[in-house]
Amino acid sequence: MNQPIVPLFLPRRVSDHSQLREWPSVPFRRPTLQSVRRRGGPDDGVPDAAASAAVDGASSASPTARGRSATPTTAPPVDPPVGAADLPSPASRSRAVWAVVITGLALFMASLDNLVVSTALPVIRVNLHAGLSGLEWTVNAYTLTFAVLLLSAAALGERFGRRRVFVAGIALFTASSAAAALAPTIGVLVAARALQGAGGAMIMPLSLTLLSAAVRPERRNAALGIWGAIGGTAIAIGPLVGGAVTSGWAWQYIFWLNVPVGLALLPLARWRLAESRGAAAPLDLVGVGLVSVGLFGVVLGLVRGNAHGWTSPSVLAAFVVGTLSLVAFVTWELRSDHPMLDIRLFARRGFASVNVTALLFSFGMFGAIFFLTQFLQTVQGYSPLSAGVRILPWTAVTMVLAPFVGQLAERWGGKPLVVTGLALQAVGLAWLAVILAPGTPYADMIAPFVLCGVGMTLFFVPLASVVLGTVPSSLEGVASGTNAAFRELGGVLGIAALGAVFSARGGYASPHAYVSGLVPAVACGAGVVAIGALCALALPSRRRLHLDVDPLQVPVLVPATESVAS
Repeated sequence: MNQPIVPLFLPRRVSDHSQLREWPSVPFRRPTLQSVRRRGGPDDGVPDAAASAAVDGASSASPTARGRSATPTTAPPVDPPVGAADLPSPASRSRAVWAVVITGLALFMASLDNLVVSTALPVIRVNLHAGLSGLEWTVNAYTLTFAVLLLSAAALGERFGRRRVFVAGIALFTASSAAAALAPTIGVLVAARALQGAGGAMIMPLSLTLLSAAVRPERRNAALGIWGAIGGTAIAIGPLVGGAVTSGWAWQYIFWLNVPVGLALLPLARWRLAESRGAAAPLDLVGVGLVSVGLFGVVLGLVRGNAHGWTSPSVLAAFVVGTLSLVAFVTWELRSDHPMLDIRLFARRGFASVNVTALLFSFGMFGAIFFLTQFLQTVQGYSPLSAGVRILPWTAVTMVLAPFVGQLAERWGGKPLVVTGLALQAVGLAWLAVILAPGTPYADMIAPFVLCGVGMTLFFVPLASVVLGTVPSSLEGVASGTNAAFRELGGVLGIAALGAVFSARGGYASPHAYVSGLVPAVACGAGVVAIGALCALALPSRRRLHLDVDPLQVPVLVPATESVAS
């Protein structure tokens, strides 16, 4: 599942020049070339030539002027207020605004289309005569291709151009959305969802890269905050939008909504975003192929196990091929000069634990929510819109609590919040497993829904800084992409595994049959999340602040109450 992407919470006084309001009166010192260049540079609006000219001008001043400057007196501040040279040009401001709008809309479209399907699943099952496996693949086809191609899509952008690959992703996502809306069978819908996942994998990482490149360093933190808030909002309102569209029109329109947005974004992205490239490292096509076959085989075996028998030749073959392919993937990545996923990173205890924790969290939570959204409609008879509204205490609480949790992460670090969030999520799922029955009042479900929402917020908000704190700054991009892929894979495996538990104990024949399968599936999800909480105890105790952060990404300002000796 696409998760809310929360940017790194930075220490105070590092995000915006506007924080410095008052300038102290300090003894004047003639600037040196090094001090001028340290306080001004190409990225601060003061070019190197200007810095040299400033020093030369000070050196060539008249003796009288030099004599006056030698007298102790009150002089201008060490770091003068931002002047005209520091202000962004109208073209620069326009480019930044367009980047926020275009990348934000693309992110919203790709993120919304994941959970928007959840409240439409019961209607899709009836209209397309689909079984449980068809519904599982409707969700997993998107998530699986998204997770597998996420790391490779960024490499494609570095080689062929970030804007070009980003535009190609929007085009693919838009075309596959139309194909999904026109799907006459569940098989065609699953194929279209897989193509949507590939397009989403091209959109998600490159939207962040393009936005970061278009915004000035001192405004980048705010822009990334907007970007993360857009993704979180799309996740939160996905079930509500899906229910409203399905109730008001038809389930096909949850996909048609993407088409006009995508068609509008295509020319805007082509005209308003600047092209850029990175180091053209070789693509690890062998790694992509091996991990794709491996994960597909394992998920296929889980989905078909109950229907065909766990010892049937087809199921055993799927597991064997999948397992061997994953082993071959690990072996290949260890030997490759340009691996898609650097397996050696997992030798770090913090990096390994944060990724395993993310996988287990998504396994339990998204596996459970897959069946709970159907429970509200299939068993309790709510419309898709009513079901979407009733799931809001779980999904929308993130938007309310995220700012406060961010402040707690600044003060306490990420580990206690992550552990607490996983524990609350496990308790909430276990609570639901105990009380769920065909006649359970919705009022009894509100408290565990809220508890699950609080747990999800405590987990997601500090996760980005925890991940980045486990690796050197030079590997932060790889670490972030790896963790996102693990979260997606956790959702895929969770839906497949809990679907096997559900189909072994119940089904869609009657409300009682559905609850008979739902209760053990949700209880299993609670147990997996609880294991994730235990794994989270191995995380670093405090978020490690890197001293070698790139100054172009995090402009460090001197507080107004301090002075700098040149």
